Amino acid sequence: PYTYTVRNTGPEDVVVKVLYCGICHTDIHQAKNHLGASKYPMVPGHEVVGEVVEVGPEVSKHRVGDVVGVGVIVGCCRECRPCKANVEQYCNKRIWSYNDVYTDGRPTQGGFASTIVVDQKFVVPIPADLAPEQAAPLLCAGVTVYSPLKHFGLTAPGLRGGILGLGGVGHMGVKVAKAMGHHVTVISSSSRKRAEAMDELGADAYLV
Repeated sequence: PYTYTVRNTGPEDVVVKVLYCGICHTDIHQAKNHLGASKYPMVPGHEVVGEVVEVGPEVSKHRVGDVVGVGVIVGCCRECRPCKANVEQYCNKRIWSYNDVYTDGRPTQGGFASTIVVDQKFVVPIPADLAPEQAAPLLCAGVTVYSPLKHFGLTAPGLRGGILGLGGVGHMGVKVAKAMGHHVTVISSSSRKRAEAMDELGADAYLV
């Protein structure tokens, strides 16, 4: 196995013992260099759930023993307009959780590891009533569907929407939209997933 040393704990760093890490298809793309920009050795994983085992002296948001999550971004410039608006994904200096370079010049490594060190700004609490293994996919697939619904004001119940495809993101889209009280139609190229969409996920209609 590949071994490496995590960075020293900074003033605002949270040290997380990884409990679970979801597998996103982006991890496969990166591991196999499908995008042509992979740097090896690489530790993928950006749907990380774990337990806080150490915090820096200036950490105020998390305590040792907390169950927390870490997504795809672990750093940003904190000075540009997107950063000040809390949309760090648009920061030109954002730092990905792996296959990137941190501010100290060392490569970032992701959640398919025993431990990850992350600035408290990019660590989120996991509710006690949410199973940690179920929380992991929410940190990428879940955010992917929830964020635009929230951003564009589409959270009021009673709206009608379509989900194109029932893959990793699509099935999450059905769950999130139904939780918001929407009428959901799944659009697919075959009838193969009709039962899953309607009986298991609660979609209202299925269109081939």
